[in-house]
Amino acid sequence: MHKFNSKVMQISYNPCHPFRLIPFLHCIYTSTTSHQSIYHSNQLLNGLSKSGRVDDARKLFDKMLQRDEYTWNTMISIYVNVGRLAEARDIFYRFSGRSSIAWSSLISGYCRFGYESEAFDLFRCMRLEGQNPSQYTLGSLLRACSALGWIKSGTLIHGYVIKNGFKSNVYVVTGLVDMYAKCKYISEAEFLFKGLSFDKGNHVLWTTMVTGYAQNGDGFKAIEFFRYMRREGVDSNQFTFPSIVTACSAVSAHCFGEQVHGCIIRSGFGCNVYVQSALVDMYAKCGEFNSAKRVLETMEEEDVVSWNSMIVGCARHGFEDEVLVLFQKMHARNMKIDEYTFPSVLNCCVIGLIDSKSVHCLIIKTGFENYKPVSNALVDMYAKTGKLSCAFSVFGRMLEKDVISWTSLVTGYAQNGLHEESLKTFCDMRIAGVGPDQFIFASILSVCAELTVLEFGKQVHADFIKSGLKSSLSVDNSLVTMYAKCGCLDHADTIFISMQVQDVITWTALIVGYAQNGKGRESLRIYDAMVSCGTKPDYITFIGLLFACSHAGLMEDGHIYFQQMNKVYGIKPGPEHYACMIDLFGRSGKLDKARDLLDKMDVEPDATVWKALLAACRVHGNLELGERAATNLFHLEPKNAMPYVMLSNMYSAAHKWDEVAKVRKLMKSKGIVKEPGCSWIEINGTVHTFISEDRGHPRVAEIYSKLDGVITRIKEAGYVPDMTFSLHDMDREGKEASLAYHSEKLAVAFGILASSPGVPIRIFKNLRVCGDCHSAMKYISKVLNHHIILRDSNCFHHFKGGECSCGDYW
Repeated sequence: MHKFNSKVMQISYNPCHPFRLIPFLHCIYTSTTSHQSIYHSNQLLNGLSKSGRVDDARKLFDKMLQRDEYTWNTMISIYVNVGRLAEARDIFYRFSGRSSIAWSSLISGYCRFGYESEAFDLFRCMRLEGQNPSQYTLGSLLRACSALGWIKSGTLIHGYVIKNGFKSNVYVVTGLVDMYAKCKYISEAEFLFKGLSFDKGNHVLWTTMVTGYAQNGDGFKAIEFFRYMRREGVDSNQFTFPSIVTACSAVSAHCFGEQVHGCIIRSGFGCNVYVQSALVDMYAKCGEFNSAKRVLETMEEEDVVSWNSMIVGCARHGFEDEVLVLFQKMHARNMKIDEYTFPSVLNCCVIGLIDSKSVHCLIIKTGFENYKPVSNALVDMYAKTGKLSCAFSVFGRMLEKDVISWTSLVTGYAQNGLHEESLKTFCDMRIAGVGPDQFIFASILSVCAELTVLEFGKQVHADFIKSGLKSSLSVDNSLVTMYAKCGCLDHADTIFISMQVQDVITWTALIVGYAQNGKGRESLRIYDAMVSCGTKPDYITFIGLLFACSHAGLMEDGHIYFQQMNKVYGIKPGPEHYACMIDLFGRSGKLDKARDLLDKMDVEPDATVWKALLAACRVHGNLELGERAATNLFHLEPKNAMPYVMLSNMYSAAHKWDEVAKVRKLMKSKGIVKEPGCSWIEINGTVHTFISEDRGHPRVAEIYSKLDGVITRIKEAGYVPDMTFSLHDMDREGKEASLAYHSEKLAVAFGILASSPGVPIRIFKNLRVCGDCHSAMKYISKVLNHHIILRDSNCFHHFKGGECSCGDYW
């Protein structure tokens, strides 16, 4: 019998030992009358459990004529360990004498394999049966709460802990601290930690607090707590060090991170792969790439997470060449490139260092195209490189699209000038039931600003408020810009005042907004307030300032700001600034100064500069200088109709009809078509578009009748059509008729018909408003007592009481 027993023990603990189970079991159960049979069977059952032979263990369990509590608990545990929870539960309910051990085992299994709701149901049943959970049961439930953010369930467990004497159990209290920290209730975790009455020397508890601060975005508090931990003499381990290093990377505290690195080496954890990976990530995020490389090179195993951290760090700091080198090394070493490697590499494809199609092919070959982060990065990359058809193709193949996927496409359309497609895609996203975040709200509000679709922008603003998302600087900036560009300065001011933080983008948006709405002096006042608040202007701010000066005729102020750029703020003027100055001189009739500045430019004049000069020449009839500007534009923008049209108009105004014919013939030979003047107005969510002498509107008869009546009334008030803006060789009557039915006049007539009384009439035009229409609008606002807001290609015109906000200086 002794020899037989030793044989049982030997086989049960040697899973590789060859033996036939069924005959052997038969030998065992011929001796079931022995008082040691249950003991030996339990030993064999335990051995099969450790060797992972679940089905053999079940066969043995079924053949056992006698079973004790250990037998049942072992069988439940065997099924739980391999995730066969239904079978574990079946055994559990067949066991009439189940104790807290069986309950704990089953509850832990359900928690471990992601069935947290079922675990809590079991916990409630356990309490109803009068069984008391162990510290391990409570620990499993608390881990489930931590993973899912179930703070309410966690607090209920906390209440049970207090009532039933577990508040001094370090295992349970550590679980509570971890639960509160991971559920973003770090202050409760800290309060619990500080209130402990027993020894706080447990390094797991301290590590939990350090990790909690790091995960809640309070890197400085994590560093402070780690220092406290060191002062108390509590040892750190392979779990503490990655957490504190991660905290250092979050707040760019690389100096303290280097000190922690020294502690790691002295503590003997310098070769731990998780610690090394955290160090590489910290050094890379802080821009200390030499230190990151040293750690990476000393790693005994090539960890893809560490290499990914290095690639991400290089990409974020603009070292795209290094990203390419690292990616090539990973590929050459046959490292297992994963879904976190490709997004950073794809970002580098945007600047052309890596062939995007080659990377995309590799993604398809390695089977990562259906991974959401990779697909999102592909959509973003193709959109940023202008390959929108490829971006849409990848987007369409995605099995699951999240808000990042939609944002990449919406932003891509906007960045490539397809603003209407951007709006449509945003609407499709909302129809698909995907909730927007701050990034896509900021992006779509910017699109609304570009299209000046005020009503849609207001709907997006309302959608953002309803979403319950916290306001962000990017969203607030987009709101200020949108309302300012749509001519609603009161709304823009309200958003600006409500902002807790304003940056240079916020101030610049307001400066430009006021300038575009004909309030140049107010723009300068806002600039003074910005400087007084300590915000330094940037390159774009000065464009807005000089734009304000040029549109308000503030030549001296403009010259002062232009000089301040380089002398005070070290900002070298660019083509846009020179264009504003030339526009300022041109509007003031100082074409000689404009020419002198042009000849002294430190940078090569671009199209914006020549356009500003050409526009000034058009106003003041300087054909010689206008021809120079137009000739340069013919070379810089050969397909742009604007310089041809402007030059043709100048010849028309000078009655040089032969030259007009030559310019038009040149345009025709090059296939250049003039963009037709177009005005539109939005009424009750519908956009109504008009071109000159348009007769395609359903209410055309009413519109023309109303416009004829309006023209008659304003003529009686003193309006005289300005024939210089009729650029066709025809008689006076023909010229007057062509002026009467310009697109903006038709839009105003429809606005008077369709708008509610007292509501401003908002009109938008793709080109600059002509002088005759500008004069007519002033008379209409006075005679018919209407507030007309006209947004042309250059600025806003607020017509009220016979006056325009631009002061007739546009």
